[in-house]
Amino acid sequence: SVLKIFFRRAMERPFRRLPRCHNSLTTALLVDTYQITMAYAYWRNGTHNRIASFDLFFRKNPFNGEFTVFAGLEECLRFVSNFHFTDADINYLRNEPFACAMDSAFFDHLAKLDCSQLRILSQLEGNIVFPRVPLIRVEGPLLVAQLLETPLLALVNYASLVATNAARHRIMAGECATLLEFGLRRAQGTDGGVSASRYAFLGGFDGTSNLEAGRQFGIPCKGTHAHSYVQSFMDFRDIIDPRLQKSDGSWCSNFVALVKEQLQILVEIKEQLPEGIRLLDTNKGELAAFTSYAIAFPSSFLALVDTYDVLRSGLPNFLAVSLALRQCGYQPLGIRIDSGDLSYLSIQARQIMRAVEEALGDVRAGGFSNLGITASNDIHEEVLYSLNRHGHSITAFGIGTHLVTCLRQPALGCVYKLVDIDGSPRIKLSEDAEKITIPGKKEAYRLYLKNGEPVVDVMIQVGEAKPEIAQRILCLHPFISSKRAYVSASHVERLHHLVWDGLNGGIPFNLDLSLSTARARCMSTIKTMRPDHLRYSNPTPYKVSVSEQLYDFIHKLWLEEAPIGEIV
Repeated sequence: SVLKIFFRRAMERPFRRLPRCHNSLTTALLVDTYQITMAYAYWRNGTHNRIASFDLFFRKNPFNGEFTVFAGLEECLRFVSNFHFTDADINYLRNEPFACAMDSAFFDHLAKLDCSQLRILSQLEGNIVFPRVPLIRVEGPLLVAQLLETPLLALVNYASLVATNAARHRIMAGECATLLEFGLRRAQGTDGGVSASRYAFLGGFDGTSNLEAGRQFGIPCKGTHAHSYVQSFMDFRDIIDPRLQKSDGSWCSNFVALVKEQLQILVEIKEQLPEGIRLLDTNKGELAAFTSYAIAFPSSFLALVDTYDVLRSGLPNFLAVSLALRQCGYQPLGIRIDSGDLSYLSIQARQIMRAVEEALGDVRAGGFSNLGITASNDIHEEVLYSLNRHGHSITAFGIGTHLVTCLRQPALGCVYKLVDIDGSPRIKLSEDAEKITIPGKKEAYRLYLKNGEPVVDVMIQVGEAKPEIAQRILCLHPFISSKRAYVSASHVERLHHLVWDGLNGGIPFNLDLSLSTARARCMSTIKTMRPDHLRYSNPTPYKVSVSEQLYDFIHKLWLEEAPIGEIV
């Protein structure tokens, strides 16, 4: 069976490598110049093979929130799987002015480098993560581990920022709303657009308009038409072929005439409809455009209704075409509104749809009360918050600029810091306590209460006894001694997993890196969080702590490394 073959292969080949990164620019030269100069200095000093440990983490949650979604791991492992300097890379480096004085033997050394000596531990993609807790730990020869700094940061920073932004939009929109990513044309370049589509889907969006992202990552693609399609029609004379094949296979020979009949029916029941709708003088070019589009897509008809006027033209024209489609055995999908007061217009549109169904009955207008209403007018988290407060009837949101550019916060601020060299923990000090690093190799665990809610992420030293269920554990803030609490966990989750073992061949075979799994993990983890950690206004900070043993070690090393002042 397929299952037996899978497990046999897993036993025969417990580790694997991935293909190259989706973006061809992600090469060994995707580094900052100082990584090459440091690499040369390490090599020149003979310390390039010292065993180092680096932590990749961030210091503050984005968007004034209290959670972050970790994304970008698969691309990091694709990069690590294929890391090497090509002959062209080496030739380029040799001729750079900063490298002219470097020993040529150094470039021979670079040409032989790969990640076969590295071990990487990481949190899983899609997990909800918090400041200071390492997302990724890289262990191995100092020179190679140092070279990974910029590419890993580049692959994690934007991915996690977009995924977090998407998750926040999902929380604000609610579980039932459909969220569509429409940001390709506004993104920072083509790679930014494709990456945004990918990580917006991970963060909880349902689909994208970006076909390239759909092709690469299997994301559902959605789209209808633009205002230009409506504007291109003057009247029914622009419809060349008025025929429409019905759902039963027969033909409606003149769908245009059927649409005109349905518009006249709407005029006749005008008194039964809410005030504000106009049926006598709708835009004829718009009606022709909707008719043409319905002929092309009878089973998925969704019309953009704000080219001229939503209530006086767009909605009546949509309803006339929709009634004609019903006569041919099809059910329309709904409307899209791209401008105006979305709260008012969506509520009015819903009332009118409902009134039409009540006036004409189930046979002619069944399901009109529940037709979709999509909004796409510069939507962002604050707009969603306002719509929730004022009320609306929107069922789907198309979100672009603010999602993919992360306009509220354009960078997450991940950092990559040395925490151990040859088994000696290292610390980076600062007058700003937020920038002091937590030294040494660490493991992290998430502690849960009886109700299933996570209460704290606690870091311990590698080799320290792991937290156990029902064990009374003292959790301390890394730098503020008064912030401490005992926790007795009902469930303990290990956060760091081996994701790369170069000596054994690479990535554990059973590590699921699929986008669908990461998305499901994101959704399920968010559901476990307390609502006050996720709320839009003044969210409660989630607790990140260290064990008593690690706390004592941090402060001991701090005192050992900090210079002693002298007052004279």
